[in-house]
Amino acid sequence: ESRLASSQLGADSLDIFIILLNCIFDRGLFSRKQKEAQSAPGWKLFGKVPLRESPPKDSKTIQQEYEAKTSKGGHSPPRPSQGRRKNLEFEPLSTTALILEDRPSNLPAKPEEEAQRHRQEYDEMVAEAKKRELKEAQKKKQQMKERFKQEDNISSAMVVWNTEILPNWDSMRGSRRVKDLWWQGLPPNVRGRVWSLAIGNELNITPELYEIFLSRAKERWGTFRDTGCEVETEESGTSVADRESSLDLIKLDISRTFPSLFIFQKGGPYHDLLHSVLGAYTCYRPDVGYVQGMSFIAAVLILNMEEADAFIAFANLLNKPCQMAFFRVDHELMLKYFAAFQVFFEENLPRLFSHFQSSNLTPDLYLIDWIFTLYSKSLPLDVACRVWDVFCRDGEEFLFRTGLGILRLYEEVLLCMDFIHIAQFLTRLPDDVSVDRLFGCISCTQMTSNNRKWTQVFSALMKDKEVDKSSSPSLKSS
Repeated sequence: ESRLASSQLGADSLDIFIILLNCIFDRGLFSRKQKEAQSAPGWKLFGKVPLRESPPKDSKTIQQEYEAKTSKGGHSPPRPSQGRRKNLEFEPLSTTALILEDRPSNLPAKPEEEAQRHRQEYDEMVAEAKKRELKEAQKKKQQMKERFKQEDNISSAMVVWNTEILPNWDSMRGSRRVKDLWWQGLPPNVRGRVWSLAIGNELNITPELYEIFLSRAKERWGTFRDTGCEVETEESGTSVADRESSLDLIKLDISRTFPSLFIFQKGGPYHDLLHSVLGAYTCYRPDVGYVQGMSFIAAVLILNMEEADAFIAFANLLNKPCQMAFFRVDHELMLKYFAAFQVFFEENLPRLFSHFQSSNLTPDLYLIDWIFTLYSKSLPLDVACRVWDVFCRDGEEFLFRTGLGILRLYEEVLLCMDFIHIAQFLTRLPDDVSVDRLFGCISCTQMTSNNRKWTQVFSALMKDKEVDKSSSPSLKSS
């Protein structure tokens, strides 16, 4: 029994010994070098530092710690002794954070002069950062103040338009008070209704008529998708190739209409709506068809009106003499408009006019794009809507007055440019156009020449059988 007990005790001791060995290996006491090799951090700015276990400190936290240290006793904190290394628990985010850090123990300590200089540089950077923050805060405060003021003006104007002007439109639209309010910009929620009333409906288009032409457009789209061709009808007066070209142009132009908004592109909320309005118009006016630039005009109307109202305004707007001349590419009539523009250009901006003349820069190089899209492509959308507000009030004259306002706004810049740079600049105007500055320049533009207004100058040019085509070399072929 004693032998059996001793042998059992020896077996138990052996089991305990094996368990202890397992615990030792499980804890990794013999794999220290291997773990160090795996976990060793790379060289940092001043040598190897321990792994970062705590979240990194940002520059603001470092600044607060430094100010707390310097505030104690009214002097800078004592520098740690060279033999004791400061435990860096963060990775510096910038040189601003590194300035106040001491060197590791394996490097020579900072001289007192260098440490003092670093503290001074840090204080200067902090002061400069505070100045910038204060300046930005003041700028934001001013912007918010102007925004609140603008919102208050819009709110009060909206009440006036809804309660006083719109119910008495026919009697009040020509009053001085209404014209002044109109110039200041229409409130967004009444803009569509005012545009619709100002444009009018001389063509007597009804929502039912729009549905009819929309149905025809959808039938043609279906036919083109199924067979790739369409039977030509006598009433259309256009070839199959022309209609196919119009459909292709519509698809292409829609994808390029206000691309930054991402609402008219395929899959966007207004893609099908814009496609419907443009398609219905090609059926309504097959003699005009679709012309590049129409998508921008239709898009602006869709953003401010219901679908049928947008189509009615679109068709009536393009039926105006100026728009019809450009969209039907009536070369002779376009030359008359360019010639009238040149008269007022020379009258208002003689220096810039002479510079354009010496550079052989003719108005068709920039006016065509502006007129085709009614500035909705060239100007920021909110600025373009302000231009549309007054255009609906004053008619085609304001389109050319706006063009002169843009030239006045950038006169000093354009005087320093050559032909190529002027053409590029006017094709792509800056995105930060200030609506207040632009309308200030427009208001300074006088549309009179030798005591003759725009309509009188244009009528006189219409009576002339010959117009100097050198004002538009691109139309010489006409």
